[in-house]
Amino acid sequence: GNPRARAELRNWAEGWTRPGPPPTRRAAILSGPPGVGKTSAALALAADLRWGVVEMNASDARNADAIQKVAGRAAGLRTLSEGPFDPVHQRTLIVLDEADCLTGRLGEQARKAPAPIGWREYLRGRYGTVDALNVTWGLGKAGAPPAFEGWEAVPRVPGNHRWTALAPAQRDLVDWRGSSRKVDLSDRGGIGAIAELVRTTRQPLLLIVNDERELTRHSAALRTGVARIRFYSISDVDVRTCITRIARREGLAIEGRAIESIVHRAHGDLRAALNDVDAISPLPPGPAQMNVLGNRDLGSDLAFVTEEALTQARFYRSTEVRDRVDATPEDLFPWIEENLPRFSVDAAHRAAAYVPLAHADLYLNRARRWRNYGLWSYASELMTGGVGTRVRDRPGTSTGPAHFPEFLGEMGRSRGARALRESIAGKYGGAFHLSREKVREVGLPFLEDFLRPTSSGPTGAPHRNIQRSLVRDLELTPEEIAYLRHVEPENRAVEELLAPDEETPRAVAAPPRPATASAASASRRDAQRSLGDF
Repeated sequence: GNPRARAELRNWAEGWTRPGPPPTRRAAILSGPPGVGKTSAALALAADLRWGVVEMNASDARNADAIQKVAGRAAGLRTLSEGPFDPVHQRTLIVLDEADCLTGRLGEQARKAPAPIGWREYLRGRYGTVDALNVTWGLGKAGAPPAFEGWEAVPRVPGNHRWTALAPAQRDLVDWRGSSRKVDLSDRGGIGAIAELVRTTRQPLLLIVNDERELTRHSAALRTGVARIRFYSISDVDVRTCITRIARREGLAIEGRAIESIVHRAHGDLRAALNDVDAISPLPPGPAQMNVLGNRDLGSDLAFVTEEALTQARFYRSTEVRDRVDATPEDLFPWIEENLPRFSVDAAHRAAAYVPLAHADLYLNRARRWRNYGLWSYASELMTGGVGTRVRDRPGTSTGPAHFPEFLGEMGRSRGARALRESIAGKYGGAFHLSREKVREVGLPFLEDFLRPTSSGPTGAPHRNIQRSLVRDLELTPEEIAYLRHVEPENRAVEELLAPDEETPRAVAAPPRPATASAASASRRDAQRSLGDF
């Protein structure tokens, strides 16, 4: 699939195979839905050109320091090559997968590493008093090292003292060394580092994203300094051909109905189709394979996880949520919040269950604000098992099954209206140099009032012509006009503003008055303004 995208990727790579300076566009963005072969195409390109590969994905720390280390590792692989430089085969392809998941601002810097804690300060914080330290380590006893008389006697670094061989001291040494090696797993500074890498990299760079707008909005270098290559969903014919070829090559017994079901479930996602093939391959052809397959419905999966968490007090880690439903804890949270009252035994259990749910919401917000998605694991366990244990600590009945969140339903139903509102706000703000927030506050109420239907007939023609002029200047579509007039797009009120201007009756000019000497002197007095008026 995607022969055009593969050809564009190859043409971009050929710019790196020529001797001389790097090409103008040193990086390329591969965009497209999941499972359409973006990462596979990148790795296949490196294999064809015999390039090395340095890969970084969403599970790695992707802050400024981490990205700079990846760039340095790629440069190191190139400099360690033996013999004269070969521009074709001695390149290292840098692959940054899921780059659109990076969050943050362009100019922010990576979080500074905290200063390491000294040995003496670490022991003081752990034991509080030097006597407690002496008792725990067994100092001062017969055959043991002498006891410390005070904290000043404890060295700032362990060194090679006798007490370092004691088992309690060894445990404290291990904990102390581990506490001074904290790793920054956030994305702070990652956006700026990528923008700088796009401008200065000496090795080919590929940024793989699902939605390129989430990445390119941060910097002009990410919009104009890269080659944009779009991958599309794979056709059902190609998915079916690929599955059939793999089944024949691997000797898998999969009946035709199962293959058609897999193709229907995949929706152009070849990776999902291959996962289904792997899942049913151990089963005999027939009903056993068909029972495993069904429609890939994210909503039903989330409903099942919600029911299991609230009825069986099942603890889910964030990785389990992703593996089970291919969603994040933020996607599961509204399901738990909506269905908690239905699965509660009484009001007291409902109130108790909202406590861990509130803590889960706090962790989700902190993960989003600090870009530290390790906090998702705490939120997942709190919103699933934490809530479930509060709800199901004694037998009771519930009003299951789990319902789809009403909030998400309302947001889905209003998606079209919100899209029209944002489109109008963008056109109005661009014409009058106003922010979207200001347009929503002032501009949209003005447009709704100004475009209100006027009286029919010649008397309202001048105002209608002004309305039509404003519609043309803002390039409003029939749907946007219907939104502002609160009617359907096929309504005559919409067609009225899209029609040509009407001819307006000309007003009969009044005959000029004869000029008199007194009128002329009065006009001169009106024109002579005093100094105070200025």
